[in-house]
Parts: sequence; structure tokens; C-alpha cells
Amino acid sequence: MPEQKQPNNELNIELSEDIAEGIYSNLAIITHSHSEFIVDFIKMMPGTPKARVKSRIILTPQHAKRLLQALKDNVSKYESAYGAIKDTGEGMPAMPLTFGGPTAKA
Repeated sequence: MPEQKQPNNELNIELSEDIAEGIYSNLAIITHSHSEFIVDFIKMMPGTPKARVKSRIILTPQHAKRLLQALKDNVSKYESAYGAIKDTGEGMPAMPLTFGGPTAKA
């Protein structure tokens, strides 16, 4: 009987040059429905009353939970290497932003 090979579990991820440059964000707004989480990444400029969403990521609830765990793990590793991250609240808007969706904090 011929030997069957196990499927290769490796994932080949491609990163184009324009995506590799990244997009700077200093504010994230998170909203959700019963079937998805929406994360809007925004760049706010000091003294400017208007800001534009630079990127939107839509996740299933399961992927949102995996992202939460991955962020917790990475923040823990970062703080182990570089010390505690101080949360000063600097740059956060004084009023809540809901955009008509469920309220959430980023």
C-alpha cells in the first residue's frame, strides 16, 4: 500500500510593498453586531476637529477573540522585554465616539 503524505500545514503569506509600508493610526474605534466586529483605524492630527478612517478591518467574533488573545500575548512579551507600557490616555478624544453603533472602547 503506498504511503500517504500528511498535508503541509505551512502557510505562505505574501506582503506587497505598499502594504508593507503600513498605515499609521493613533486611534481605533471598535463596533460590533451579532455577527462581526469592525475595527476602524484613524489618524488624528492635533488641533484638527476632523479625522479620516485610514483602514477598516472586519472580523468574525471568533477571529476578534483570537486577535484579543494575540494582542495580550504580544503586549506581555513587549513589557517583559522593555518594561510596562504607560497608559496616559494622551491623544484620546474627550467625548465618546459611537457613530450610531454599539458603544465600545479601543
